[in-house]
Amino acid sequence: MSWLVTVVCAVVVIWILKKYWSDLRKRYFAALMNYLSQDEDAKMLEMKKEVFATLGSEVSHDPQLRKENAIKILEIGVGTGVNFEFYPDGTRLVVVDPNPHFKAYYDNNRKKFPNIHSEEFIITTAENMDMVPDSSIDVVVTTHVFCSVHNTKKMLQQILRVLAPGGKFYFYEHIKEFDTERHSTRQKIQDFLTTTGIWQFLFDGCELTRDMLEDIQEAGFTKVQALRFYCPMEHFIFQLVKPSLKGVAQK
Repeated sequence: MSWLVTVVCAVVVIWILKKYWSDLRKRYFAALMNYLSQDEDAKMLEMKKEVFATLGSEVSHDPQLRKENAIKILEIGVGTGVNFEFYPDGTRLVVVDPNPHFKAYYDNNRKKFPNIHSEEFIITTAENMDMVPDSSIDVVVTTHVFCSVHNTKKMLQQILRVLAPGGKFYFYEHIKEFDTERHSTRQKIQDFLTTTGIWQFLFDGCELTRDMLEDIQEAGFTKVQALRFYCPMEHFIFQLVKPSLKGVAQK
């Protein structure tokens, strides 16, 4: 009889984990990202300013927004809203994120930036944002998003769909180690943590061994400017995500 009790207990535990674990992990990840964003490195901030430096010169496809010298931005994987400070005054902002537990942090953060008009927080994945109208967006932004997207090619097709003709896609992503001769140790650690699923478990599906440049180049943009580089992250926790990719692609 004791074996039956053991089996029943095991089934109950598995059921509870299956029912609630995904939500608990998303809550933990949102809280972790909020904590880490409170103390962003100065060098990192300068680098992001460079990535978004030309946003202020973008011109909207919408006549009314052009009159107001404003643009409409869609940020995919917005998280807590750490990019508000890089957006031009008057920006109309639509955001997409699959994690509903980011919204409270996002709402709290956006109060600090009254110059940005936050229009909508859409809880969905990058591959399934059909509710964003075709050709309605001037600029799409992603930062550290591709690492956890299930289908990057479908995501890129969605980005092309929502961008207005001539619209821009600004991206800054961490990627797999690209200089394996100088940094073979980092490459091996990235491979191990991704292959075993340890990194994905800790960081809500994020993978360390992706490089999305080829997918971006083949997606159908008229122009792609991109650079692989090492992000100036000094904290030891972030050494595995120093290899990075930044750039702008135009529809």
